[in-house]
Amino acid sequence: MVKPTKYMIVIDKIKEWIANGEVKPGEKIYSENELAKMFHVSRHTIRQAVGQLVHEGMLYREQGAGTFCAHPPVSPLEVAPITGQAPQMPGKNIGVITTYISDYIFPSIIRGMESYLTSKGYSLIISSTDNDLDKEKQCLEAMLSRNIDGLIIEPTKSSGYNPNIHYYLELERKNIPYLMINQYYSQLNPPYIMLDDEKGGFIATEHLIELGHEKIIGIFKTDDMQGVYRMKGFIRAFRENKVPFLNDTIISYTTEDLDTVLEDRLKELLANPTDIPTGIVCYNDASALTVIAILRNNGFNVPEDISVIGYDDSTLAWASDIKLTSVTHPKVQMGTDAAKWIVDAVEKNQPELQKSITYEPELVIRNSTKSLLKKKQAN
Repeated sequence: MVKPTKYMIVIDKIKEWIANGEVKPGEKIYSENELAKMFHVSRHTIRQAVGQLVHEGMLYREQGAGTFCAHPPVSPLEVAPITGQAPQMPGKNIGVITTYISDYIFPSIIRGMESYLTSKGYSLIISSTDNDLDKEKQCLEAMLSRNIDGLIIEPTKSSGYNPNIHYYLELERKNIPYLMINQYYSQLNPPYIMLDDEKGGFIATEHLIELGHEKIIGIFKTDDMQGVYRMKGFIRAFRENKVPFLNDTIISYTTEDLDTVLEDRLKELLANPTDIPTGIVCYNDASALTVIAILRNNGFNVPEDISVIGYDDSTLAWASDIKLTSVTHPKVQMGTDAAKWIVDAVEKNQPELQKSITYEPELVIRNSTKSLLKKKQAN
């Protein structure tokens, strides 16, 4: 029998606390120092364990406040089933459909929505698609069967044609306002709230160029518009800074093939000394941590050998031992602004007069990137 590692012991115990109700949703857990003393392990071990639970969506971090048990109670809030007929709910109801609920940046976005909507007397009905078009169809059917006054939705696989367009046209026919966040379906030209992802990809890439990197690769998810725009900004940085752009400069993947494509392509590059990059721009923080793990497994250190940049400035960016340089995402602000937009659209009944919102991204520089300028000068 394999003896569990200290890291896994910590994870299993915290999961046990959550399952038994010793730590309730929305409650703050012990600090890193307290946990380290409790389990007789290093803070590094605690940070890894907590970071893993944050990544799994069981915990979430609020910078400057601490770490909390996920799914804080949001009364009234209902998670809607994606199949079957749902009972009508009295009162003012806003539907929210995201690609994911408890993972990555989505809990923060939903908290922003919940805070404003409940203050205005609205209930939330939440569903998730798992970035699957068939599930999006089921979510939309469930929302249309309910007494919703408005809908906030994060599109699924937005870079291609969406077969569920007729559901959005049905919302329009019924005068139910809807707003898209993070991305949008270009076929509809709908109102949206999103980040300027092209600029985000640009500033991330230009940062590496300014640090003296020339062999830079980009890793982008291309079945959604966020990834396409981030890749577009990546390419623009090469063009404007007149850096050579090679055939193997971009690794693209889709939702389904992340694990296989990413690892296989990276291993191919790392196996050839002439192909090894000095810098990597990643689609998001989650893919950046995957990249770092692959690099380590192949004998490369970050940032000593290869610099890595993430995107979204999520809790993952500062949960591990390597603090990620990352592009900001206005998570809670986006949720709040989306809630304000949909309430105005419902109450004023003039959604066509409301403007879309595009946020300006910024780069948060941490220790996952390294300058090569001194090395070049020495040579």
